[in-house]
Amino acid sequence: MIAIVDYNTGNLRSVINAVRRAGAEYVVTADRGVIESADRVLLPGVGEASSAMANLRATGLDEVIPRLTVPVLGICIGMQLMCAGSEEGNVRTLGIFPTEVRRFVADHTAGIKVPHMGWNTITELNSPLFRGLDNGAWVYYVHSFAPDLCDCTIAHTEYGRTFSGALGRDNFFGTQFHPEKSGTVGEQIIRNFMTL
Repeated sequence: MIAIVDYNTGNLRSVINAVRRAGAEYVVTADRGVIESADRVLLPGVGEASSAMANLRATGLDEVIPRLTVPVLGICIGMQLMCAGSEEGNVRTLGIFPTEVRRFVADHTAGIKVPHMGWNTITELNSPLFRGLDNGAWVYYVHSFAPDLCDCTIAHTEYGRTFSGALGRDNFFGTQFHPEKSGTVGEQIIRNFMTL
């Protein structure tokens, strides 16, 4: 059973639909006991980092999530909260991945707009999360902040700078892009997560 963490951020409905399409059993919850007993945990989210982190702290999930030993997948802000800190709200986050989340710098002469919104590629794929995918697969992004490259980077994306399109460490994984909005590529990533 997959626990989809509900911590008052947006985007639950599309994640639920993606998990349902993949045929997985799931529960939407903020209950730490349910989360601790799940086979897998999804940490989705759309929103602002400091308020999202405050929501995790208010429920005690900031202590629960880093201790999980089952596969955990953070999506978008969910992955950013798994990093060491974010420029968005100047907040220290869960510290699972040793990297900082920084804002994009707009450069209209180079076509770099903020937010980065639309389709882009992931390259240098290095994780079972991407089993069956080709290097350069297209995924869907909507974000103004992104994590820097680090030893835990398992996919690269280029947009004004090269950033971590995905991160992985032990049982923890994260995607800056939205697999639930990334068509067949995203469906494959969700299915791969279910078999980790």
